Amino acid sequence: MSMNPSEIERVVASSLHEHWKLFVVEGVVLLVLGVAAVIVPAIATLAYAIVIGWLFLIMGAVGLATTYWMRHAPGFWWSLVSAVLAIAVGVALIGWPFRGEVSLTLLLIAFFLIEGIASIMYALEHRRELSGRWSFMLMSGIIDLILGGIIFSGLPETAMWAIGLLVGINMLFGGGALIAMGLHAKSVGP
Repeated sequence: MSMNPSEIERVVASSLHEHWKLFVVEGVVLLVLGVAAVIVPAIATLAYAIVIGWLFLIMGAVGLATTYWMRHAPGFWWSLVSAVLAIAVGVALIGWPFRGEVSLTLLLIAFFLIEGIASIMYALEHRRELSGRWSFMLMSGIIDLILGGIIFSGLPETAMWAIGLLVGINMLFGGGALIAMGLHAKSVGP
């Protein structure tokens, strides 16, 4: 049985309408967590570093077990090194999360700097082609460079709040989007 595009659209709309409350509930949870992360970004950053630490620790433990079971397979030593490294990183992030905060913040700074340069180059390329609205992309790149500079200039203190604040802002926007989708799905009939 094949369905035409309008039937598929109707089925999807009906499913969304039936489950609109789930979108709203998830959105509200994200909003609450986002507000908490923005209000207390140091705790959010610390929690993020610890969660990442546990992920590395679990990943390393699973890797170590599978490496042992497949010890006669090619690449055993490389797999062993990878698993032990993941365990070590996990233990370090869990045991000394502040050091993890600094490392994660350095990655964030690198992202802002690279993204800023790429956005500026993209804008300049569009300017040469006489594309409209290139100045918005240029401004976005400049803001990325400024954010990276602000976070870098404040190290190590900014490591305590930068990631938590940005994750919180992301949760606020994500939660708002889910609530909007849920309320829209409610208003659209099955």
